Amino acid sequence: MTDGARMHALVRRLYPLCRSITGDGVRRTLEIVSESIPLEISEVPTGTEVLDWTVPKEWNIRDAYIKDPAGNRVVDFARLNLHVVGYSVPVSATMTLDELRPHLHTLPAQPDLVPYRTGYYAETWGFCLSENTLAALGPGPYEVRVDSTLADGHLTYGEHVIPGSGADEVLISCHVCHPSLANDNLAGIAVAARLARRLAGKELRYTYRFVFAPGTIGAITWLARNRDRVSRIRHGVVLACAGDRGALTYKRSRRGDAEIDRVFAHVLRGREHTIRDFTPYGYDERQYCSPGFDLPVGSLTRTPYAGYPEYHTSADDPDFVSAEAMEDTLDALERAVEVLERNRRYRNLSPYGEPQLGRRGLYGSLGGRSDAESRQMAMLWVLNLSDGDHDLLDIAERSGLPFAAVADAADALRGAGLVKE
Repeated sequence: MTDGARMHALVRRLYPLCRSITGDGVRRTLEIVSESIPLEISEVPTGTEVLDWTVPKEWNIRDAYIKDPAGNRVVDFARLNLHVVGYSVPVSATMTLDELRPHLHTLPAQPDLVPYRTGYYAETWGFCLSENTLAALGPGPYEVRVDSTLADGHLTYGEHVIPGSGADEVLISCHVCHPSLANDNLAGIAVAARLARRLAGKELRYTYRFVFAPGTIGAITWLARNRDRVSRIRHGVVLACAGDRGALTYKRSRRGDAEIDRVFAHVLRGREHTIRDFTPYGYDERQYCSPGFDLPVGSLTRTPYAGYPEYHTSADDPDFVSAEAMEDTLDALERAVEVLERNRRYRNLSPYGEPQLGRRGLYGSLGGRSDAESRQMAMLWVLNLSDGDHDLLDIAERSGLPFAAVADAADALRGAGLVKE
């Protein structure tokens, strides 16, 4: 089975679970992810102050429906968990359609689809249904039932850490709070877990920290509980919408010129893609990039949030995402990791004139071979720009040579004692 097929299978397995910012759906999601990569689970109690926020009550739901006068479930949580507004408080009532209507949410412009709606921080309730279903409803009365609990509990998140040779970290973060939405963000979860699998057992320069947390409040909670750790984060990416068939999109960090921003601009070159400037709206990059932290964290998606008609609707199902698209996202992430791992600044130890490469076995004896000439050009560029100010990524960009060729040249020159970090 290919990695793409494995990721798609994970999306299908996670899809039926009803997730929210707290609750058993998040726990079960993390349990399933932990079958592939071990997760350290954190439980943060309701009422805990996290920066300017407070961990809310925990929400869980067992059943919810609207029954027509004949006893038919015309809206049924058991068929699709998007039918219930997230964090709906318990309800047991008989209502006319007119009484029920203020609690019903549809998409008139997409009459076949069910929207995704939440009410995290207001004690309310509601149902989501298609406009076509609503149009077919009679005056009632309707039996309305939401069998849920909203009580003191915990906010749950998981972490997976792959140790490197140093303490500096690369953060990979994705949100785990959305219910049955395949692209937003089950595909992101699947790609992050598969990247962790690919990195396992490798000799790494950086420590890689994968955070699987509810959106907004989860990232804020992680930041609040790790303020002494965030100074170690040298690079980071928030991963979302990783499986649709659109081109890759990278959103720069707040800094705009962080190394991670330059890395993704480099690895995405040559394929269809979009680079966007930072804005303080989107996914959890806005928490990591808040001015007090100002971490070098960008965001990688395919089609960005709200940029496709299936976004936050019942059409964002497992058939909407593809194994090939997730493989492509994973490939871009892995290439970015390879550049981060090998990118260095060097100083030329023989800067006065060009050092004699031939007597060190670094200059080909036969001319006319394009591969040899390319290696020699890479060495000359590294020697010329190894002044302590330019890193290898700068050199690759300026020379137009592949980053790997520049990094290989630097390794050869270092081995010959001509450059040092």
